[in-house]
Amino acid sequence: MLETLILLILLGGGAALVFFASRNLRIRDQARARLGVASDAAAGPEPPPAADVRPFLRRYRFAPWLAGAAAAVLIHIFLGWTTPFILAIAVILGLLGGQFEGYLAARKTARIEVQLADAIDLMVGALGAGGGLLNCLEHVLLECKSPLLPQLEELVGRIRFGDAPQAVFRGLVERVPLETFQLFASALAVHWETGGNLAPILANVGRTIRDRIEITRRIQSNIAQSQVSTVAVLALTYFIALIVWRTNPAQTDLFLSTIYGQWMVAGTILLQAVGIAWMSAISRLRY
Repeated sequence: MLETLILLILLGGGAALVFFASRNLRIRDQARARLGVASDAAAGPEPPPAADVRPFLRRYRFAPWLAGAAAAVLIHIFLGWTTPFILAIAVILGLLGGQFEGYLAARKTARIEVQLADAIDLMVGALGAGGGLLNCLEHVLLECKSPLLPQLEELVGRIRFGDAPQAVFRGLVERVPLETFQLFASALAVHWETGGNLAPILANVGRTIRDRIEITRRIQSNIAQSQVSTVAVLALTYFIALIVWRTNPAQTDLFLSTIYGQWMVAGTILLQAVGIAWMSAISRLRY
């Protein structure tokens, strides 16, 4: 009963920390946005701001930790596992869930960048054939798919409805805060203001995006080898533990029944989970 009470207190405290951390981050973002609006107003007239549109990528950083805590509570209630193992399971599920959430986000980011490169190739061909910018964008919409399709539809629709083009291009960068989209939006904004031949500029932009995608894939292929090796070493640890248990189950059960043995095993599992998260953090691309 005491272990259950301690576990519930720890989980409640963790949920409270997550709630207040997310609340403080939201308040900080709102304050920064207000300061940015005030500085823009003091600097002089600007094009109207972009409308609030849902970004293409929504991150759920706290959801894996809440799911891990809920799973740990259910395991403790129905299986009766002790507090050290429950805490280790909650942390492991949170870390692994965070890694999976980051993998899904990186996969969606890579997909939208590849789609942008293909869309730029279509635009270069249409511009070379004598089409206008909006007509080329509408032609791209016929061949485009999600997640890029809603962003381009918003871009073309707002320009057609008479919004300021500079604000529309800025809104695209706000919804998709990637370097590739900043380069693409800058090229469109400069062409809209100064005119000129847009096809060679977009061709260079598309070539740059494809070079970035190729470099990213090469780096990820090199990183995958070390990641597989690390997972193999961690799996070997559990395999050795299984052999020790099958060889002498009585002493193993006695060791796991003591509080010191439980905390030592739980600490080992937690260190392995932290090692996986650390390896993922140092291997993440930043360029």
